[in-house]
Amino acid sequence: MAVVKLTKANFKQTIESNDFVIVDFWAPWCEPCVAFTPTFEAAAAANTDIVFGMVNTETDPEIGEYFQVNQIPGVLVIREQAGIHAQVGEIGAPAFDEIIKWARDYDMTTVREYYRNEAAQEAVKKTAKH
Repeated sequence: MAVVKLTKANFKQTIESNDFVIVDFWAPWCEPCVAFTPTFEAAAAANTDIVFGMVNTETDPEIGEYFQVNQIPGVLVIREQAGIHAQVGEIGAPAFDEIIKWARDYDMTTVREYYRNEAAQEAVKKTAKH
């Protein structure tokens, strides 16, 4: 799968409609960021069930600010709309492959329980208002 260019216009929809997204925060002036791009693209080609997206922090700084990305390159792994891992700094292909493997195997039970509890509390609040 090709790497998706993530912007303010498509970021939220991409996260909400895909269970597994890996985001690369980068900028064109950042040499380590540019050097990581082929590694990121190769991982996207090898893991077609995952959405790989790149956020240019120069053109869409709000996304980076929302996720408190203070340093690039930065990678954020999102499963089921929850950020489960953040990696800052240079990373090689073997280490990136290990992060992807770890993220695939990550037990989402606690995250799902959290979302269920949040939904239940919202339902109680709505019922109480009526």
